[in-house]
Amino acid sequence: MSKTTALPYIDGDFFFFESLLPANELARLNEIRDWMEAHVRPISRDYWNRSEFPVHLIPGVAELDMISPVRRQGHSHLLAGMVTAAIHRVDASFGTFFSGHDGLFTGSIELLASEEQKAAWLPDIYSLKKTGVFAITEPLAGSDVAGGTQTTAVRDGDSWVLNGEKRWIGNSTFSDYVIVWAKDVADGQVKGFLVETSTPGFKATLIENRIALRAVQNADIVLKDVVVPSFNKLAHANSFRDTNKVLKTTRATVGWQAVGMQLAAFDVARKYAVERHQFGKPIASFQLIQEQLVTMLSNAQASMGMMVRLAQLEDAGTTRNEHSALAKAFVTKCMRESVALGRSILGGNGVSVDYEMAKIFCDAEAIYTYEGTYEINTLVAGRAITGIAAFV
Repeated sequence: MSKTTALPYIDGDFFFFESLLPANELARLNEIRDWMEAHVRPISRDYWNRSEFPVHLIPGVAELDMISPVRRQGHSHLLAGMVTAAIHRVDASFGTFFSGHDGLFTGSIELLASEEQKAAWLPDIYSLKKTGVFAITEPLAGSDVAGGTQTTAVRDGDSWVLNGEKRWIGNSTFSDYVIVWAKDVADGQVKGFLVETSTPGFKATLIENRIALRAVQNADIVLKDVVVPSFNKLAHANSFRDTNKVLKTTRATVGWQAVGMQLAAFDVARKYAVERHQFGKPIASFQLIQEQLVTMLSNAQASMGMMVRLAQLEDAGTTRNEHSALAKAFVTKCMRESVALGRSILGGNGVSVDYEMAKIFCDAEAIYTYEGTYEINTLVAGRAITGIAAFV
């Protein structure tokens, strides 16, 4: 969707949050934003419709050098978050690939691997010569993976043997690596393993007939006597508490994704409202339409404000699990309302992918659910403010 430059507040940055970035980080944000507009937006609807991922764009991502902006490049969490929002504002499927490889996969290695493991793996991962994903969800274990993980790991000499199933593992049909979370039968603790997808016994099958993030190659994974060298067991991933070190960060990432989705919906809805005429005038002149647009923008700005503060806490090293949980729950709730309003503003055209809003509307449903459902994240925050756990 091309922008209508005559519109005020063209970037939707109503409270000028981007001005909080220093000049070098703002330039970096604009560089990535321009690349997304030039390379991803023109093809995103077609790939979404065909349920295919544009793997030919991965070398371009490598040239942009986007992986690990905070830990490797020393940028702020605020820039990292705004980059995530900008990518999802263009296409959530491409954004999910980026966030999956960068946050969940690379983040697991940065946070939980030994120095020797990092030296062996990270150079190719940063350069995207090797891509990877994070596999924790199972057919029968979603919100309760901490205790409900059924995939097993058995130590056998200098190796581990993995057996089990994983579900909804994005882009695992073409990734080089998968970090598999499995329960060690010896002590009952969930541990992390770097598995090469070419390993005998590993099989990834694309999940068909999905309505959200269709370009993402979500797969069912089966592990049957998959032998993993002991070196590939993440050195500091020895319990689900360790896994939570990764999830705390990535829940914040999903909050930024939801900000991007809200801005995407606002972009499409406002442009449509200004250009679409009914009763002899643009529908943007109707009070009800203006109220809906302002609600969408208000949701986006409130969400942005919460995420900016969370990024500041992350930069200060004072964020807690309940902070990212509350942010993920609130911001995705705002997103769900906003994309519904946007679809309504487009009327019948809102259910056609040709007008982009239908794609945004559907993709938002996946973001609302993954990385901890709204309900679970709400209860994490509820436990923090009451001292009482409302779930097992």
